Amino acid sequence: MMNSNTQQPRPAVVLLSGGLDSATALAIAKNEGFTCHALSFDYGQRHRFELEAAHRVGERLGVAEHVTIPIDLRKFGGSSLTADIDVPKDRDEESMSAGIPSTYVPARNTVFLSLALAWSEVLKSFDIFIGVNAVDYSGYPDCRPEFIEQFQKTANLATKAGVDGEGTFQIHSPLIHLTKSQIIKRGIELGVDYSLTHSCYDPSPEGVSCGHCDSCQLRQRGFQEAGLTDPIRYQSQ
Repeated sequence: MMNSNTQQPRPAVVLLSGGLDSATALAIAKNEGFTCHALSFDYGQRHRFELEAAHRVGERLGVAEHVTIPIDLRKFGGSSLTADIDVPKDRDEESMSAGIPSTYVPARNTVFLSLALAWSEVLKSFDIFIGVNAVDYSGYPDCRPEFIEQFQKTANLATKAGVDGEGTFQIHSPLIHLTKSQIIKRGIELGVDYSLTHSCYDPSPEGVSCGHCDSCQLRQRGFQEAGLTDPIRYQSQ
């Protein structure tokens, strides 16, 4: 953590989806003393509830600014989040870990991190936070440590700031080796209000979580294992 008596707060770009993980990553960045610039994407996802959640979380945690960039990934499709493909429901743990599900959005984190990198260079920031997790996740290849490590190398090769030696870009993924319950406990310690977040892939028209998609199941299990009550509503309740 930075010593506020000897250093000015450094800017960081934080990818903020509105979900549980990104909210926790933002809280960690704030706790480490960074001035946080939140970045969200309106990418043609199935619903806008997560974007509304992202703005609630950003406001509550006091980001310096919050930018939402429109990118129409529905033009490509290829995912049940960006095309008319059914979202998988009621899958057991074995099924979730068996392969890459249809909710994977092709190259999404590569696209998002690239734009975060561009904004970081403008802000003269060398720190980017992303809430990816490689333990309790749905098999996405762009949530693995190998991907983060390679993107960090790319960031320092592909930018004027990196080539000119102005600094070294670091992609912070503080949740990558944590279980969902560990993430939740850390967020609670840092004062994250998880009632503001949204995780469901296929909510009702009113924004109530389905309770059956992979994301809902992983979230519910995380709260159960943490010995806590999930503060959001589910359709089955």
